[in-house]
Amino acid sequence: MEPLRRTWHPHYPVDLPTLLSPLRRGAGDPTIRMESADAAWRACRTPAGDATIRITTRPADGTVHAESWGPGAAWLLDRLPALLGADDDPDGLVLPPGRLRDVQRTNPGLRLGATGLVMESLVCAVLEQKVTVTEAHRAWRYLVRRHGAPAPGPGAEAGLMVPPSAREWARVPSWEWHRAGVDAKRTETILRAVRLAPRLEEASAMTGTDAAARLTHVPGIGPWTAAETLQRSNGDPDAVSVGDLHLPNTVGWALAGKVRSTDEEMLELLAPFAGHRHRVCRLIRALGLRAPRFGPRLAPSDHRRR
Repeated sequence: MEPLRRTWHPHYPVDLPTLLSPLRRGAGDPTIRMESADAAWRACRTPAGDATIRITTRPADGTVHAESWGPGAAWLLDRLPALLGADDDPDGLVLPPGRLRDVQRTNPGLRLGATGLVMESLVCAVLEQKVTVTEAHRAWRYLVRRHGAPAPGPGAEAGLMVPPSAREWARVPSWEWHRAGVDAKRTETILRAVRLAPRLEEASAMTGTDAAARLTHVPGIGPWTAAETLQRSNGDPDAVSVGDLHLPNTVGWALAGKVRSTDEEMLELLAPFAGHRHRVCRLIRALGLRAPRFGPRLAPSDHRRR
């Protein structure tokens, strides 16, 4: 199978690990693999069909090269700039002097990419509801490897898999969700969502408010799940993960020196950055700041034993 190819010359430095890290669900994610800091593989299910893409960057001149295989190859290559943050506008956030502006200036590659694929990120976000990251990543690996398809072209040789389609998600047997460690509530939310997949995919072309409203119309999908989805599918710079276990404390610690903060307090602190609130959260994380933690952490709950 001969690949389609594209060469692109962005006007900014492309940092592949930073751009693709939000899409990678753990080191063993079968849909994406970092070959090096300058090369990455990704397999996905596009509106035109399954596809594999290999992206390489040349630091010397900033050139991006891509090869893609499968029925969705042309779609993926057309979306390449958006995936790598070309539609993002980080300069729209003007910060006052301080640590946040310093980290913004020293991390020009911290841009927000957009996949244009809603269901791909939505299923992952639902799997991450109210469980540890380890549990969610394990479930994603199990389900994709068991019910996905081998990636087109040499991606299959690299062990890459394409996630299930909406129809294939709907056909996953109940015992397989159980073996993946996914409880009934999250399973039911995903099954409701995949039945509405065409309507939910339309959110990729909507503004933040309208897109969030479209997603949260589905029972079981709240503000946190919608934000986590739109940050990736749309590259939404303002989608705040309200309801996150740690984010309010992280933001409160970074912006106000408070050890503990509520969602309401977090939103109040982020209000001056309206339009870029998610971007500010990414910059805070890039600073490496973390509020002091007290008490036990969230313990994994193995639903496979129930």
